[in-house]
Amino acid sequence: FIYTTAKKDYAKKLLEVLDPKKKLIRRCLSQSDCVCSQGCYWKDLTCLGRDLAKTVALDHTMQGFPAQAANWIPVPPWSGDPQDEELLRLIPVLGQLGQA
Repeated sequence: FIYTTAKKDYAKKLLEVLDPKKKLIRRCLSQSDCVCSQGCYWKDLTCLGRDLAKTVALDHTMQGFPAQAANWIPVPPWSGDPQDEELLRLIPVLGQLGQA
């Protein structure tokens, strides 16, 4: 899943870059799927319909998940550098979570 506070048009363009063949990402949630409170959008993981005890969210800011902060794994913001391998560094952690 991709879950962004960006508008749907931006999210579609993002998917064209991340998964041009549409084989990796099954679902994309955008701003219309977020909760808006006092002009701020945040992501509500309950809309996924999954057990939150088995759900993690990777994001550069916890502000996106105030109601599910325990599910958040921080990652640095992506600056567009094609050599960026931050997500690869999380593979061992995500593997351990998958086995738990």
